[in-house]
Amino acid sequence: MTTGCIRVLKPNVSQEEALRAFSAAGFSTWYWRLRSGPLRRIADVYVQYFLFRVKCGNARPRLFAIDAVDGSLDLFEFPRIPDDRELLALGGRNRLEATLSEGQAAELLRDKALRVIFQQGFFKLRDARLEISPVPCELHLPYWLGLYGRESSVRCRVMDAVRRKIEGAKASAFFEHWLAA
Repeated sequence: MTTGCIRVLKPNVSQEEALRAFSAAGFSTWYWRLRSGPLRRIADVYVQYFLFRVKCGNARPRLFAIDAVDGSLDLFEFPRIPDDRELLALGGRNRLEATLSEGQAAELLRDKALRVIFQQGFFKLRDARLEISPVPCELHLPYWLGLYGRESSVRCRVMDAVRRKIEGAKASAFFEHWLAA
């Protein structure tokens, strides 16, 4: 974790909205409180992503971003390269930096991109050969963490601050691993 400025995609969820989502009435919130303890606080966290142009056969190229930490978070797809109006320059310590090289990320992206393409219409695909090329773009994506727990342990619930979506167990484990390190 370093304290220099990073370029972050603008979040679509404010701190108040995230707090409301993590403390809203409902089965999911009740389950988290029962299992993990009360909501203690929330925190904004930023994850570095690599952006790649992916071309499959004769189809138009698509832009996918994969997390640069271990490639386990869900892919982001962009209609175009984010410009300066869509990005913020932020400082702070709550960020996860790249541990993968661009080459390692491209290999992980290959399987994930094929899965996305097949889900959207396998029979439309004539050529499953992928051309993957990196796009030079410094990019961090924002997340909100709801930190639940008792004195001895902390569990986190994750909200994607761009897509306005509570993430599942895979993302919770990803961030809990980071918090424990």
